[in-house]
Amino acid sequence: MSSSCSGLGRVLVIVAAALVSVSPTGPEAWGPPGVQYGQLGETVVLLCPGVAPGTLISWHRANGRALLGAARSELGLGQQELVLERAENKDEGTYICQSQDGGAAGSVTLQLGYPPSRPMVSCRASDYENFSCSWSPSRVSGLPTRYIASYRKKIILGTDREGPALSADPRPCSLELPGATRCVVHGSEFWSQYRINVTEVNPLGASARLLDVSMQSILRPDPPQGLRVEPIPGAPRRLLVSWTYPSSWPLQPHFLLKFRLQYRPVGHLTWSMVEPAGLEEVITDAVAGLPHVVRVSARDFLDAGTWSDWSKEAWGTPSPETATQVQAQTEKEPGRPTLPRPSLQPNSQPLTEPGDPLEQVAVVTSLGVFSFVGLAAGALALLLWLRLRGHRKGAAPKPGFLAPMVQVKTMPVA
Repeated sequence: MSSSCSGLGRVLVIVAAALVSVSPTGPEAWGPPGVQYGQLGETVVLLCPGVAPGTLISWHRANGRALLGAARSELGLGQQELVLERAENKDEGTYICQSQDGGAAGSVTLQLGYPPSRPMVSCRASDYENFSCSWSPSRVSGLPTRYIASYRKKIILGTDREGPALSADPRPCSLELPGATRCVVHGSEFWSQYRINVTEVNPLGASARLLDVSMQSILRPDPPQGLRVEPIPGAPRRLLVSWTYPSSWPLQPHFLLKFRLQYRPVGHLTWSMVEPAGLEEVITDAVAGLPHVVRVSARDFLDAGTWSDWSKEAWGTPSPETATQVQAQTEKEPGRPTLPRPSLQPNSQPLTEPGDPLEQVAVVTSLGVFSFVGLAAGALALLLWLRLRGHRKGAAPKPGFLAPMVQVKTMPVA
């Protein structure tokens, strides 16, 4: 039931807008007197003004040529109306009608074009209190055109409804300037939804476009302002960047903005990006001695809507390096060979200066091996000596060095 009511309400809105817009569509409302509008490719009927009905008249173009062509011979003379079938651009111009007796005469200017089409509409909120809608024709009509814009707020009636209802009375969306293609809704509610109606009207009719918008989805702040890039003294690779809120954003503690910052050195095509926590940021990886280009954009801190456009670019160059910094940087650079200072005394290097760590390890290892071998040899010699000494204590004395090692048993004497 609610869907049918919603569809009926939409139809009523379109019909009402069309009726209001088409009511002043007479010739006097769209242009100077004597101008008649027609649609290209359709039949156009011209009426002779100022001539009494039933009067025989003749039609002429403004160049004085009578309309006596084969297709229009019966309409060129003796008729109060001039019918143009399948009107073309060449049929535009001024037509003169005059009575046969040389009396009253009149003229009408014909202008051809197309009926209005549904305009293309887009809306945007640069803050959380107001939003604007702009539009453009989806097809150029070639005729004088006007636009009527209005809006209605959606209201949640309860859970028994399938969707929100519309407020009773549409409100006009005020144009910034007469004839402008942009209107502004002031005092809107951030958590509400609205229905926008933009109607295009020309002398041939009217056509409306309906658009449902939500403040949270169309929110897009203006770019930040006051972007500054300053060098930091004594820091050749750092830049201090600061900016301010856009002037169109009301400063309230409950509606804040977050930012993203991009920077790159001159001659580089790739941007580096960071998301600062406040209204300033220190770039710590700048290229020393090169100018840097910086830009910043903003978005609602709760991620409502989309990011703003980038701000105007600002430029800055880090502070130059001092002589002390250059010397310190040179000493800290790894891989750079250090040349010995020249000396006039030969062999001036002290003998106690340590050599290569690998060489020291090799020397210590060799000393350890030799000590172990010496201790092992001493222990082995000591064990052999003790064993030989024990054998000598339990054996008989040997007659001599050349005595036989095997004792011969002697025979008893008779």
